[in-house]
Amino acid sequence: MLPPSLRRWTVYLLRCADGTLYTGIARNLERRLAQHNSGRGARYTRGRGPVQVLWSECRRSQGAALRREAEIKSWKKVKKLQWAKAGRKGKP
Repeated sequence: MLPPSLRRWTVYLLRCADGTLYTGIARNLERRLAQHNSGRGARYTRGRGPVQVLWSECRRSQGAALRREAEIKSWKKVKKLQWAKAGRKGKP
């Protein structure tokens, strides 16, 4: 196991099968994506699968990931889609 200083959190944006978007954080994005697609992920994504990752970025701490998640959740859908399409990192 990695020491806490080397562990990373991933902030991610998903597109659900019904066209809606979901933003979350995870330590292991592949495992979390499998949970979402199997119906064991977040309540919001249950029944909306399969989901696909549109965008992701790493943060050094859970707190930093949570702050970034909150920032992205405050954006309108159009901005989220433009951001994901551009594949940008960091702040808009």
